[in-house]
Amino acid sequence: MRAKTVLPAVAMTAVSMVLTLAVVVMWLGTAVPWPIALVVGLGIDGGWLATLAYERRLAAQGDHSPVVTAVGWLFGLLAAGVLVAHALSVGSSAGAWLAVAWLPVAAKALWLVHGMWERTALTPGALGVIRGIQQEARDEAAVARARLRAEAGSEETRLTAVTQAGARVARVQAKTAESLAEAWSTLEAARRGEDTGRALTSVTAPVTPGVTPRWELPVWGPSETVGALEAGPALSDAQLDVLVDEIRHSQVPALSYREMAIRFRAAGHSASEVRLRAAWKRVAA
Repeated sequence: MRAKTVLPAVAMTAVSMVLTLAVVVMWLGTAVPWPIALVVGLGIDGGWLATLAYERRLAAQGDHSPVVTAVGWLFGLLAAGVLVAHALSVGSSAGAWLAVAWLPVAAKALWLVHGMWERTALTPGALGVIRGIQQEARDEAAVARARLRAEAGSEETRLTAVTQAGARVARVQAKTAESLAEAWSTLEAARRGEDTGRALTSVTAPVTPGVTPRWELPVWGPSETVGALEAGPALSDAQLDVLVDEIRHSQVPALSYREMAIRFRAAGHSASEVRLRAAWKRVAA
């Protein structure tokens, strides 16, 4: 990696020095003897090379001198100025000389980049540790993304299943409610029918002769929970018959068995359903 930054700087510096030397010899060769022009060109290049070498030595020691850096940039700008002045002095090939006049400044910039690379360079071991840390972080991020995608898919599947089950339950409940509504409508129609009582009486008349019961079918509506009754002393059949007869005839017309049983238990009396129905039959007969 070091060669990738130092070789371009060395090559551009060498080209800049050659161009500066050639321009000085051609430019001053017409006014002064060429050896003097050569000395001037070598002086510019030598001063630039000396300051560059000193600056590199300080950088190798971890030191830095603003004065040396300023002198180096001064020689670089001087070389660039010589190239620009020569380009402006020639007419036909001015564009070509101006195209290479920036090389000394570019060479100094490349040495600056190389110095920055050296100050921030790491050993291969440190670079390997950094690559390992970065790879571990990428692996953890990939695993976390995969876990999140899997959890999201599972949650989506669960919600879909719950939604479908809820829809099935809703359909079953709607169908059941519709069936119950139809059944209760049928019962209501039968209860309110004119011939229902006569038909049921004709069926029960042979069983209960002389008694005309009131037939009532269940009515759709809310139900109330009857609280539990405390157990009291058992009633004899005679006492049970008297209570049933009093409750049955407490209202005109006489109460039905269902209404009588409700009022019997609401009054605090207790008796089994079998005994209560037997007493009803005895009283009604």
